[in-house]
Amino acid sequence: MGSVVVPVRFVNHEDEIMASRNLLPLDDVRAVSIPNVVVDTGATTLRLPIDIIRKLGVPKARDVAIRTAAGEGTAELYREVTIEVLGRASTFECIALPKGSTSLLGCVPLEMMGLEPDLANRTIRLLPESGDSTFWLVL
Repeated sequence: MGSVVVPVRFVNHEDEIMASRNLLPLDDVRAVSIPNVVVDTGATTLRLPIDIIRKLGVPKARDVAIRTAAGEGTAELYREVTIEVLGRASTFECIALPKGSTSLLGCVPLEMMGLEPDLANRTIRLLPESGDSTFWLVL
């Protein structure tokens, strides 16, 4: 088995809101497309390199305590970024990674967007949004 990578477009969510209210020209909405974001089901959240976060102009929310394979520490949490994958979009906060790191798409964004990694084919499957097998389960 190999890793799953997927193209993702990241957009500054605050810019999107401003543009929707005609307070910012649509052409000024900051966005970055990354062709090879790693799908990491061992990670919980979205993790982006700090240089990408800065290009997007997303403000820092706060420092958070984290636990990784390397141990415990703190990380910078940044405000909402819109993630666009295979025609689906949703907003999530993101954890900063060092400059030049590989972007990681964790299990929470995957599940909330109805995306499922297909490890055998090294791709992503879109889960149904409606019908009996919808990913929108309410328990």
